Amino acid sequence: MSRIGKLPVPIPQGVTVTLEGRRLKVEGPKGTLERDLSPELTITPDGAEIVVSRSSDKPEHRALHGLTRALINNMITGVSQGYVKTLLIEGTGYRASLQGKTLNLALGFSHPVAVEPPSGIEFAVDGTQTIRISGINKELVGQVAADIRALRPPEPYKGKGVRYEKEYIRRKVSKAGA
Repeated sequence: MSRIGKLPVPIPQGVTVTLEGRRLKVEGPKGTLERDLSPELTITPDGAEIVVSRSSDKPEHRALHGLTRALINNMITGVSQGYVKTLLIEGTGYRASLQGKTLNLALGFSHPVAVEPPSGIEFAVDGTQTIRISGINKELVGQVAADIRALRPPEPYKGKGVRYEKEYIRRKVSKAGA
């Protein structure tokens, strides 16, 4: 039995969960999320919690068991609390600014890079070196953060670039002189 899959998902106050066929709809104070779930699993709302169970011990059912429970938990957490990813910018002349909803980045290129937020995502800039990406969809918040980091990933010699808040950059020693 999956250690994650067998745990019930608690439903906090103010969150409503609706199951229509295979479509799960979660509404909360921060918004609404919907997702189609696998027909091989049984999802049963049980009062203040949701229980996910599987019909057999086939490897694909076992894999989907924990995954489905984690996806449901992420949806409930997103509509009740939300998710935030923080990116740090390091480097001389590297900076971020917010113009309306658009994030403008100066990352050492010959041109500024403008990033438009997808629907459901908000940017916040603290100073010029910290970017906060927030939203209710955990997957989307992580993907937008990864896309921004990929514009200028941190390099190992001086550590310049865009990195996650608690990411450790393994440094290399530069070339030694003769």
